[in-house]
Amino acid sequence: MDARRKVDLFLERPLRRSRAGATHKGSLVIIGGHEDRTGDKRILRAVADRLGKDGKIVVCTVASAEPDALWEEYETAFRALDVPHVYRLDIDSREDGSSTRAMRILEGATGVFFTGGDQLKITSQIGDTPAFSRMQEIFEQGGVIAGSSAGASAMSETMLVTNSGEASYRIKSALLMAPGLGFANDMVIDQHFSERGRMARLIGAVSQNPRVLGIGIDEDTALIVEHNRRFRVLGEGAVYVVDASKTTYSNIGEEDADRTLSAFGLIVHMLSQGDRYDLTTRTPTPLPAESMDDGEEERRDAAGD
Repeated sequence: MDARRKVDLFLERPLRRSRAGATHKGSLVIIGGHEDRTGDKRILRAVADRLGKDGKIVVCTVASAEPDALWEEYETAFRALDVPHVYRLDIDSREDGSSTRAMRILEGATGVFFTGGDQLKITSQIGDTPAFSRMQEIFEQGGVIAGSSAGASAMSETMLVTNSGEASYRIKSALLMAPGLGFANDMVIDQHFSERGRMARLIGAVSQNPRVLGIGIDEDTALIVEHNRRFRVLGEGAVYVVDASKTTYSNIGEEDADRTLSAFGLIVHMLSQGDRYDLTTRTPTPLPAESMDDGEEERRDAAGD
């Protein structure tokens, strides 16, 4: 199907996660930011390994204030990892997301990578455009969707945008959340996690709706989600999981704006490289860090074993 017809089709019938028949065949590589791009590139290699033999990755720089420089870094990194086809998708407006140019760039892609910057730029410029529908199609066909920093936060159904930066979360703290791209189900994701002391705001976020898991990802660290059923941790830092589903008490609904948040019964897990987390049963499993180095466990996860 040519690019114009594809754009028209997606304008008439957008692909949305909530529709009947939506699948979870693809992989997500969700990165806490500042991943290694010049050394062994362990995390970017995990992205490259999922692209297929004749893989094509599209690097989307819409979030960045310095897109040209960031594109050069990622292009160099992915080409060094022997990815045969590396393209850039630069979107400055929603009109660009509905263009035949964007559709041609995404044609044949087996992966999309969102860079860091401002996650609101990603969702406001791409959300529900034909370009996004094509990305959804790539994911449903078994491709990989990856994102670093702001690109990580945008993966979830609801994304953290900002807050006041207070060390302890106040009930009426200016914690701003917005709809995300929705690739990662039932979770809210925060990045640069321990480096910027973001545990309080993540607890504040999940206290507002304990249905969703809070996921905090350190820098140069990623979680690799397969089929939206489980994830593995890869990288130098940790992934923090905050489960508020068993909370016995919270004062989040109180009127005193200056009151510090109380939340009892939270479950917090800290996972390092190799560890697995089951998103259905909400249980972690310890596994050797070395299991991620040889790739065998990752291949079994990708196959659904």
